[in-house]
Amino acid sequence: MPDVHAKLSASGAHRWMACPPSANLEAGFPDKTSEFAEEGTFAHSLAELILRYNNNEITKKTFTTRLNKLKKAPLWDQEMQDHVEDYAHLVWEQFNEAKASCPDAQIFFEQRLDLSEYVPEGFGTGDVIIIADDTLQVIDLKYGKGVGVSAENNPQLRLYGLGAYLEHSLLYDIQQVKMTIIQPRLDNISTEELTVEKLLDWADEQVRPRAQMAMKGEGEFCVGDHCRFCKAFAICRAQKDYQMELAKYDFVDAELLEDAEIGDVLIRVDALVKWAEAVKDYAFDQAVNHGVHFDGWKLVEGRSNRKYTDAEKVAQVLSDAGYREIYKPQELQGITAME
Repeated sequence: MPDVHAKLSASGAHRWMACPPSANLEAGFPDKTSEFAEEGTFAHSLAELILRYNNNEITKKTFTTRLNKLKKAPLWDQEMQDHVEDYAHLVWEQFNEAKASCPDAQIFFEQRLDLSEYVPEGFGTGDVIIIADDTLQVIDLKYGKGVGVSAENNPQLRLYGLGAYLEHSLLYDIQQVKMTIIQPRLDNISTEELTVEKLLDWADEQVRPRAQMAMKGEGEFCVGDHCRFCKAFAICRAQKDYQMELAKYDFVDAELLEDAEIGDVLIRVDALVKWAEAVKDYAFDQAVNHGVHFDGWKLVEGRSNRKYTDAEKVAQVLSDAGYREIYKPQELQGITAME
């Protein structure tokens, strides 16, 4: 996304506000993308095109040309098109509702938002900003479908609202800030509305001090749900100490675990497994790509199963060359096929 390279990005606010020193830990890791991130970025591009056309910012010919170009991309499919069109329709409903009460309502797309007044070097991107009368609305597209995202107490969305207010407050008498998340693949629409006074109080009391600590690498490490997407997740010592608590579990002195103990282990084990897998992935990457050696471990060449890309063509070439014994002897069918 456009703000991923900011040290204190709006998209990472949930993490650096909960665990300020994590920002410095992450600074030592390269930015990596993922299939899901690329999919989300592409969906935003498609949504922006549709919305700008709806707003008469581009001609039908330009829209069709750009849309056809996007349709040729590997990430495009009809399902994405349908979901993004649903999102655009919801945005336009919000804009029409705003214009019904304020004919001069304004709408902006993919606007860069400066957060540096509260977050050093901070910035973000507002997907959609609507201003009508004394209300400013920020709408954020979340294309993912893994987990429903709530707008309530959402630091990323609040920072977008704060940035949009700072951008437009000189021209508009904004009193209310409405922040909405739309997840079209989950039919999830979530909204939080705050007065400007409450939003600025939050920025003064929560954002500014934590952002300053994060920039300096100060504050306490804090383990929680915000760790999931931390670049330092695999090698964070605070994470290790937290996860290894399970290994130190104070079981009662008995040969068999009691039901209550098993229940407690089950609560912890998924997080422990995810952390262990992250450590393995990190160690493998370091060994393969950076030549790092870990005591007691060595790289072993994996076994790969080679196969023909076109078996019929291979058979034809071999037959033409005079080879005859190119097929396996007759085999008994497998159990599933036989059944």
